[in-house]
Amino acid sequence: MVARGGVGEAGVTATATGTELRDLAAQFRAVRALLAEVTDRDLDLPTPAAGWAVRDQIAHLADTEEVAADTVLGGPRAFAEAVRPYRNADDFTAAGVARAAGRDRDSLLAWLVRGQDATLAALESVGPDARVPWALGLSARDFARARLMESWAHAWDLERALGLPERMAPRSRHVASLGYDTLPFALRRARVKAPPGRSLRLELDAGPLGRWVFGPADATDRVTGPAEAWLKTATRRDLPAAPRRLAARGPLAELAVAHAKAFL
Repeated sequence: MVARGGVGEAGVTATATGTELRDLAAQFRAVRALLAEVTDRDLDLPTPAAGWAVRDQIAHLADTEEVAADTVLGGPRAFAEAVRPYRNADDFTAAGVARAAGRDRDSLLAWLVRGQDATLAALESVGPDARVPWALGLSARDFARARLMESWAHAWDLERALGLPERMAPRSRHVASLGYDTLPFALRRARVKAPPGRSLRLELDAGPLGRWVFGPADATDRVTGPAEAWLKTATRRDLPAAPRRLAARGPLAELAVAHAKAFL
């Protein structure tokens, strides 16, 4: 069980996946700090995700970290095997959330810590270019970014539910970059064709963290605005307010703001 005063420690040494893995460990520590003062009563607070309470968010994170670790290592709950019994991804997600039933605060947080630690250990054991068979397949480096994005997005939901202030950290840049890198896939998922001959650059104001830029300097299209608005847009949070805070210049930029989605 987990003591009321804290939720454990996530730590990792410098390894083959470098910055991505260190920042993932930092993100996990931030989630543990966020949840350290959660009470059993708080578990039933609603979150911005329709129909999900705090307990459901924790269960989803814990369940998917179990699957993440097994996917890296070829364990019994590797993604391809874990989703097989379900009709679609939504049913798979719902089954993971349902595992929260009957668990108290300490049990949920201990489960989450075990899952996070398993993911870190799994990624620590492989090289940055090792292939992780999650969906279409990712390098271990990109998979670490994907897990960081997932953790960041649900931490945002939890902060809203618990009435806590939003936080920006340097590691959030991985979420922004993943939102940019996955745009071709997001447009295909939305069944939208990118206009031919167009390229995109993001120029984001991250406040005290500086200016975050992605894409070529001579790009035909630009998305500009607050970095946190792009983070929320790419993780489908705070809609439709977040996209409205971004300026899109050019047809590809407009599609990016409308359809960015950094997850499956």
